[in-house]
Amino acid sequence: MGCILKGGGGLYSRLRVGAVLLAAGEGSRLGGRPKCLLELGGVPLVRRQLIALSGGGVDELVVVLGHHAQRIEPVVAEFPVTLVRNPHPEQGQASSTRVGLQALAAVDCVLVALADQPLLHAQDVADLIKAYKQRPEGIELVQPQVDGQPGNPLVFSAAVREQILAGPGDVACRRWQERHAGQVLRWPTANRRYAVDIDTEQDIEELAQRTGHRLRWPRDLAPAAVQP
Repeated sequence: MGCILKGGGGLYSRLRVGAVLLAAGEGSRLGGRPKCLLELGGVPLVRRQLIALSGGGVDELVVVLGHHAQRIEPVVAEFPVTLVRNPHPEQGQASSTRVGLQALAAVDCVLVALADQPLLHAQDVADLIKAYKQRPEGIELVQPQVDGQPGNPLVFSAAVREQILAGPGDVACRRWQERHAGQVLRWPTANRRYAVDIDTEQDIEELAQRTGHRLRWPRDLAPAAVQP
């Protein structure tokens, strides 16, 4: 018995997936320290994200650095990724997203991820890509929704990437969604790993209390080390 094909490559044809990992932030609410270098089980969060993304089905990966670039770059240098720097990271996440999108090679869809999500696994990335492949007709962007709140990463078509880059400098994922709400799927999921990221010391404490996972700073960034 034959099967119904989509795109000539099986039930859901193989997509070439690109990813932009955002690691340009200042970490102002964590004492001006790069939060992506917080460690879980001795592994920096930015490295955990790279492992999850590559293991979850991403083919092409761009890491966007900005604040603390010199400190972060050696941590990820051994990975087969493209490293780019946002020359104006103070302009916020939209500017870093655009820098990353510009650096990507040709892909069928793009996943935009945060470098400070401590619990994300490769299977979570694979599940998101699967949700994108199975999206209804007319949907161009898929974002997890956990308990009614948006999660990360999110994934969108190559056409959305082109539209973002063709727009004004302040347009990235959020602004695009506001302007094209009918092409956005809020993918409902009970997986809370999509909803956990780190911005403050309170986030670190709440994560430890709720999950037993204790994030720690590397020695040179630990509180005693950054005191004047």
